[in-house]
Amino acid sequence: MFTSLVLVTTMLLAQGASPFTERILIDHHKAIPMRDGVTVYADVYRPSREGRFPAIVVRTPYGVQREATGVHDRMISLARMGYAVVNVDVRGRYESEGTWDPFRAEAKDGYDVVEWAAKQPWTNGKVATQGGSYLGHTQWATLGEAPPSLVAAFPAVASTNLYANWVTHGGAFHLAFNFGWAVVRMPFRIMQPQWYFTGPDAAPELRYEQMLMHLPLETMDERAFQHPVKHWRDWVTHDSYDAYWKAVSDEEKFAKVNVPVMAQGGWFDIFLPGTIDGFVGVRKHGANERARSLTRMVIGPWGHGPSRKYGDLDFGPDADRTLFEYETRWHDFHLKGVKNGIDTDAPVQIFYMGVNKWRGEAEWPVPGTQYTRWYLQPGGGLAPAAPAGEGSSTYRYDPNDPVPTTGGNNCCGSPTIAGPVDQKPLDGRADIVRFTSELLKEPVTIGGPVAMDLHATTDGKDTDWMVKLVDVSPDGKAYPMAEGILRARYRDGLDKPTLLTAGQPYRYTVGMVGTAVVFLPGHRIRVDISSSNFPQFDRNLNTGDPLGKGTQPRVAQQTIHHSAARPSAIVLPVVRGF
Repeated sequence: MFTSLVLVTTMLLAQGASPFTERILIDHHKAIPMRDGVTVYADVYRPSREGRFPAIVVRTPYGVQREATGVHDRMISLARMGYAVVNVDVRGRYESEGTWDPFRAEAKDGYDVVEWAAKQPWTNGKVATQGGSYLGHTQWATLGEAPPSLVAAFPAVASTNLYANWVTHGGAFHLAFNFGWAVVRMPFRIMQPQWYFTGPDAAPELRYEQMLMHLPLETMDERAFQHPVKHWRDWVTHDSYDAYWKAVSDEEKFAKVNVPVMAQGGWFDIFLPGTIDGFVGVRKHGANERARSLTRMVIGPWGHGPSRKYGDLDFGPDADRTLFEYETRWHDFHLKGVKNGIDTDAPVQIFYMGVNKWRGEAEWPVPGTQYTRWYLQPGGGLAPAAPAGEGSSTYRYDPNDPVPTTGGNNCCGSPTIAGPVDQKPLDGRADIVRFTSELLKEPVTIGGPVAMDLHATTDGKDTDWMVKLVDVSPDGKAYPMAEGILRARYRDGLDKPTLLTAGQPYRYTVGMVGTAVVFLPGHRIRVDISSSNFPQFDRNLNTGDPLGKGTQPRVAQQTIHHSAARPSAIVLPVVRGF
């Protein structure tokens, strides 16, 4: 371990936040013992003067020395504001000892790091955590252990159920993201170069578009690296929400969370369900009143972090709220006792697309929400009135020609473009059925969870139902605002897979997470239904084979019902307008 002196000014100062006044030291390669004898290593950024300071713990699998990501600027800025920042390589990654097995050790290790930080001579015993994505997951895992020195947490764009809102959505495997993250980037101790699969010199047989078509899924790791990747094999083998996943699920431990949490996310982020479920879980089930009442949520029109423009849309200058400002206000309030309004702010801050405005809400779902059904109509209409008589739409789903991913919710490591992307490239496909409203005469404002109540039939043992809620603008461009998928075998629950009886109609609830958007006059509301979204999700082979085992796709004949007897409808959370 060695120490260096740093004198720099970085980052923009958040309004009302602690000033950048401290000279700082960086203690490199600081050893932190875990309870089982493994040692993890950290860089500690702290004020150079004598004293005890509140600590902020960050635990990352991406390397504490990744300067290009802005890690150093962020840590230096916090240290100059009077915090001691403990930036840790998680077990099995970079400088830390142990075996890299994603998720499995983060809870106990998180507890040990927090308590180690609280006992150091340069801390005052108060510890908070921060970070996004996997760094957010490490916080949720730690929260479930309730370390006594932890005061608050700031998990951004993070999963809270690694099966339900990381590895799958609705039981459908997040293929592009999982392969890109688990196999391409993170199979070993050190991050792998993604250009090996995506760059101009990549071998044709290793390019993403070839790799992602490979069957069976369980051997994609060997196709990429000529040997198995343990965690990839585990993920594919445990294809339902079983004991393997429940053991690392943060949603099983919300009642143990005893400190306030700031959940930050984006409407188009792959981990949006975790952002929402984490906020709701702690508000409902947190271990004490302080945790429940002071937990907060912010969701903007972003992907995997704040931005002004995402996908094809520019949401205006107010959209790009700097994450660092939220972090510093949060830490100043909870660690330093600064009266900056965190406790009086509306608990929910969400950005309403369409009008491109932020609004504070008292809770999620928004109080006073009117859940309004818009029914699929014969002839491709969409309206609040239920259909009369008979009606159905049919299409043919061929896994060898899946609907290509075009926008939507995705993340890092995936080759697809995410966000509100115009759906025109999908026009004319016979394996998508669309239901479109009349031109709106009045605005329709929604803010909350969205779901599709779907009556459908397939001729096989299993299939997927993919649904998008689309805003069609007057110029004809169509942007997805929310989406969801359900693997039919999981219709009764992610831990209760049951194959279908071919030809039998079933009623499905396709969860579409949530959104906040104002459908403006002159626009149309549209629902797109298909059975694939590739490579964002793996192709359902329509055979009923276990995940990862199938090699022989079959074509499925699909029927969407929209009759008086089986009225399919999208359920929209209508809230007060602007």
